[in-house]
Amino acid sequence: MISHPSRHCTVELQALPSRIGQVRRILSAQLRYWHMDALIDRAALGLTELLSNVHRHAQPDKVCTVEIELLLDRLTVSVRDHDPRLPEVRDVESSATSGRGLAMVAAVSESWGVRPDGESGKVVWFTLPAAPAALAAAARPPRRVAEKPVRRFVEVEPVAEGHRAGVAPARSAVGG
Repeated sequence: MISHPSRHCTVELQALPSRIGQVRRILSAQLRYWHMDALIDRAALGLTELLSNVHRHAQPDKVCTVEIELLLDRLTVSVRDHDPRLPEVRDVESSATSGRGLAMVAAVSESWGVRPDGESGKVVWFTLPAAPAALAAAARPPRRVAEKPVRRFVEVEPVAEGHRAGVAPARSAVGG
């Protein structure tokens, strides 16, 4: 049984490159606190792409709100901004240096989408499945460590003239 069926975190920021890194660190810390470490990399990648889109495209300003919600077995990350234009996945040339952000979000997430938010804004979101094993681990107490360590001894061949039989001596590959 999960003691907290819904967990929620909200951060408001101006989507500037230095702030994007800070919000990524907040996301990582929050997921560690919720014992969802396995989701950190994919969630951080998706969040970075959404915030980068706000930085690059949102008008009239770069102010946005990031919401992170863990509801039962689903993590939802959403970014709300003040630009009513809805993003779309584009086909890009293989040599293009941008334009793949939403395709990456789609690739790392279980689902994603965009919805208008009032008269002048939108919310772009994605979900990740929260592993039931991780949720169960968060609910159970930590395991006890064995009181007496187990020690095992292994026979080692005698060393002759500083070398083990059949093993070449170590050499440095770096010239001095």
